[in-house]
Amino acid sequence: MRQEGKELCKKGEYGSAFEYFTRAAGLGDVGAQFQLADLYRNGLGVEKDRGREIHHLEEAAIGGHPYARYNLGCHEWHNDNKERAVKHWIISANLGDDASIKALMNAFREGCISKDDLAAALRAHQVAVDATKSPQREAADEYYRELDSMHSC
Repeated sequence: MRQEGKELCKKGEYGSAFEYFTRAAGLGDVGAQFQLADLYRNGLGVEKDRGREIHHLEEAAIGGHPYARYNLGCHEWHNDNKERAVKHWIISANLGDDASIKALMNAFREGCISKDDLAAALRAHQVAVDATKSPQREAADEYYRELDSMHSC
């Protein structure tokens, strides 16, 4: 269902895509939750709604979606909740998200994360990346590179 929603988005049919993403999210698809957050963030097929965007990011993050977790960190950072932002980015880094590592490096430069915590996040990130190396992962990486443009920070 999520894939059909993505195809509809490519055609600019955001209202129909919203329906597919909503059904997929109701079935537990965390990627669909992330897509719904994007629609609400950009007002595509729905009215812009920061509260609903955050709700869907939280649902996706709880389900293990690393980009959703990263985006929540960005939201917290921009709202001066630096400690919460760093926690989100550490979790996302532990899931192998590269953008979170960059965000943590920036947080370190600003004194918001200790050297030891940054080092632990870097080690955990590397373990996650190493654990996912395979030909199937190469194909998935290409898919996720397309999603990289959805990072909100």
